[in-house]
Amino acid sequence: MSRVEQGETIEVPRHGHVVAVFIPPPRQQSRFDELVVQGAARPAERDLTTRNLDQYTRIEVPEDVDPLAILLEMRENER
Repeated sequence: MSRVEQGETIEVPRHGHVVAVFIPPPRQQSRFDELVVQGAARPAERDLTTRNLDQYTRIEVPEDVDPLAILLEMRENER
């Protein structure tokens, strides 16, 4: 049952034929809503959507450079 709680569908065979199927119930909330309730995610402070992406800084990262290194360098320069 714990596997079904995690979202897995379980088929129960008898003599080589499936006689029962355990499926998780439909989600009442989205996965994001569940994460917010758990405190693992925070909703946006403003009503942002993907239409707002052009408001963010875009950083071109060459293929031979580690993106994390660029972000860490930018962060260090902000101090």
